[in-house]
Amino acid sequence: MKVVISGASSGIGEALARYYDEPGNVLGFIARRNVAGNFRSQVAAFSVDVTDVPALEAAANDFLARFGAPDLVIANAGIGVGTHGDEIADVEKLRRILEVNVTGMAATLAAFAPAMRKAGGGTLVGVASVAGFRGLPGSGAYCASKSAAITWLESMRAELHGSGVSVVCICPGYIDTPMTQSNRYPMPFLLSPDEFARRMARAVRAKRRLAVIPWQMALASVLLRLVPGWLYDRLAARAPRKPRDVPI
Repeated sequence: MKVVISGASSGIGEALARYYDEPGNVLGFIARRNVAGNFRSQVAAFSVDVTDVPALEAAANDFLARFGAPDLVIANAGIGVGTHGDEIADVEKLRRILEVNVTGMAATLAAFAPAMRKAGGGTLVGVASVAGFRGLPGSGAYCASKSAAITWLESMRAELHGSGVSVVCICPGYIDTPMTQSNRYPMPFLLSPDEFARRMARAVRAKRRLAVIPWQMALASVLLRLVPGWLYDRLAARAPRKPRDVPI
């Protein structure tokens, strides 16, 4: 099995690398930092920022030339930080978050999609978030990016319908990673990265169009989307907020 993972150097991406590490597999890592570990799989590591589209395309072409079309591409690279919509300084944070979480995800999948379409199979996976279902105070940039990711993946799935290539959108809840460890509020149904990777892999194998993990967060997300706007505004205004002083 040939698997490409972006954002593979920490958090969810690192756990996915461990999960798919098996003798006979080929793992392609796209990350800004080195991916630690002694792997049983054959590894092709590319030191690339997913917002650098020419470098990303070159890395994809190198992987394709050496190994052929991958069976699975997981666009996992993502960043997040607290933002306030009434702070002009936070617009630059918004720009960076959108570049990584939306443009970087799209570029990662697009770099491999033509070869997979030509091969007539494979699965493209984008990691979004339950934060993409409603706007959360103090997380406007992150929520906007994940909402855009969900919509982009839905459009891509329709575009590739009938090609043999599946498109899967994964929406994690709270996962115990460096991104969430800065949160100063309770995180219900928190999962370890390794447990999340196992559950995510099941959803990918089943080629689910959209999977919320854990399932309890799916129920919470449905309930949130049913709350009328006037009530949601009042309730959300009192919700805890993500720190704005975390580097991205």
